Amino acid sequence: MKLAPSRELFAYWNSLRGARRAPERAEIDPIAISGLLADTFILEIDPRAGYPFRVAGDRTGSLFQCELRGRPFLDIWQVSARNEIVEMLKTVTDEASPVVAGVAAQTVGFHPLELELLVLPLRHRGATHSRVLGLCSPASSPTWLGLAPVGPMALHSMRVLRQGDDRVGPAAARAGAAVPSQLESLARLMRRGQLHFFSSADPRP
Repeated sequence: MKLAPSRELFAYWNSLRGARRAPERAEIDPIAISGLLADTFILEIDPRAGYPFRVAGDRTGSLFQCELRGRPFLDIWQVSARNEIVEMLKTVTDEASPVVAGVAAQTVGFHPLELELLVLPLRHRGATHSRVLGLCSPASSPTWLGLAPVGPMALHSMRVLRQGDDRVGPAAARAGAAVPSQLESLARLMRRGQLHFFSSADPRP
């Protein structure tokens, strides 16, 4: 993870789950992550509906200049990226593995906006395939951000955090101290077309 908001949300989520693979949706306290809410979202795991937004932060909505609640998550992605997004969500729910990804969005007349996407598994009323928690934070804040809508986003890279590789001690998780070093040791780069994947089996070169 490159951006501080992603590290902060990951550390909070990690501290909540403890020895479990994922925390309960009801355990998420908006006050505890108040500084992240503008970039945070929750998706419903409903493939037939395109994985609709249940909650979407203000800045996430302002990127697209529309109300995202109830809208399919797949709609905000380029068509060429949608299969990978579906596979990403399956990995998060089937394996209870967090995923961090590099994405980009563009507005006509401006340079592409680089963002970091973090998707975390949640349990919802005991179900493991019902909700996911996400965060999509921009790497910079250009003057046009929030004034002009971006087009569908492109997916550039993806890293899967396998069970055990992403663990930090409870104290470190609360402080966020150990997260960057744990994540930097995750993976070797693999290619599939234009998309970069990271495997947690080997050290990154």
